[in-house]
Amino acid sequence: MIGKEIVLNTLRRIETPRTAWLPYVGVHGASVLGVGARTYLQSGSLIARGQQQAAELYRADGIPVVFDLQMEAEALGCPLAWPEDGPPSVTGHPLSACAAIADMNPLDFSKGRFPEVAEATRTLAAAIGDTVALYGLVAGPFTLLSHLRGSELFLDMLMDSDNVLAAMDWCAATASRTAEFYLDHGAAVIAVVDPMISQISLEHFELFVSEAISQVADAVHDRGALASLFVCGDATRNLEAMCRTRCDNLSVDENVDLSLLRALAQKHNKSYGGNIKLTTALLLGTLDDARLDAIRCLDEGAGPGFILAPGCDLPFATPPANLSAAADMALDSELRDEARETARAGGMDWLDETVLPDYDDTEQVVLDVITLDSAACAPCQYMMDAARAAAEQADAPVTVNEHKIKRREGIGVMCRLDVKNVPTICVDGVPAFISIIPDANTLVEAIEQRYREKQQR
Repeated sequence: MIGKEIVLNTLRRIETPRTAWLPYVGVHGASVLGVGARTYLQSGSLIARGQQQAAELYRADGIPVVFDLQMEAEALGCPLAWPEDGPPSVTGHPLSACAAIADMNPLDFSKGRFPEVAEATRTLAAAIGDTVALYGLVAGPFTLLSHLRGSELFLDMLMDSDNVLAAMDWCAATASRTAEFYLDHGAAVIAVVDPMISQISLEHFELFVSEAISQVADAVHDRGALASLFVCGDATRNLEAMCRTRCDNLSVDENVDLSLLRALAQKHNKSYGGNIKLTTALLLGTLDDARLDAIRCLDEGAGPGFILAPGCDLPFATPPANLSAAADMALDSELRDEARETARAGGMDWLDETVLPDYDDTEQVVLDVITLDSAACAPCQYMMDAARAAAEQADAPVTVNEHKIKRREGIGVMCRLDVKNVPTICVDGVPAFISIIPDANTLVEAIEQRYREKQQR
């Protein structure tokens, strides 16, 4: 059975001869070619070359065309900032209020980078589309609205719910059209990637997001294709509600217990995927770290309907040997059995180098924001935006530090502060806002309360 068939059968929960393997190659494809991320994401020919080479190098059963959740926002008027080793991030938000979305022009696929991605999708479909399942990744409705409205959206959900619902319908319709765009050009599967879901409560997910996601899945099903819902961050609180959407598959990152996802997915007859650790196993780990974490996922996710995948978009500089080692575990049962006997996790002695400040002795309140990377991860970006905005508004001196777990320093701070999930805001060394973005008033109050406590010492 060829890889594409394995993926499609797995999505339908049909037994397959082995586990499906889906490396989420985005800007890592640029690294494979030896070019920068910005150059790569603005060239249809480079995207096609990089994704094809990555699919061959890592023996992928499925692969995304492109992993960039800012494409729709860019074409709708959001300005972007461009790092050289990651996808762009949104730096401005055109909506003054959710009600203003009614005045926006519909998404035009002749704008932004959609013409380049159309070329890449067609080229990949012709070259490898018969054997590899091409995924078209769509910015989910809530993430798209977050890009258009910014962090004010979290206050809107409390104060302007009717207009938020109307805006979510508009974003669902936009996501549905983007899904059709990918299918028109040769994609086989649509992934609705909505990482901002992990930052809201179950109540808000059910009120604002669930039906919007299902509307996109319905549009995909109307075309005879399959739909996956992919959420980064700690989406545990919303996991069963996500299973009740009309998507065929749920995929998660390392913040979610894969055994729990497996149980809920089986209960709701969904396929499921995840969640090899991006940084400690694939980016910064040894070959054995990559093997052992892939084995962990294979054991925890075992069963019909499971797809082995990294937890999110692969970092640009992920060592190819680590990805190949993870692929071996899915594709070769003999190598997997050997690794169970011989592989040993790498040491993390470098954690001893991490030194934290004496928070009680600092005049300022210190906000440590633990992120994957705010330049590449939407929830991390908006968590950082919330921290910076609150620091400006608070009647107290504040220092804001970002600690990216794509680097050893960030992992060290994360471990020292006993942070389990990203993104998280710690207030003077205490995890306070864990994988949920606070509204400005709540975070300002927490800062000012901590400052009063320090003044009383």
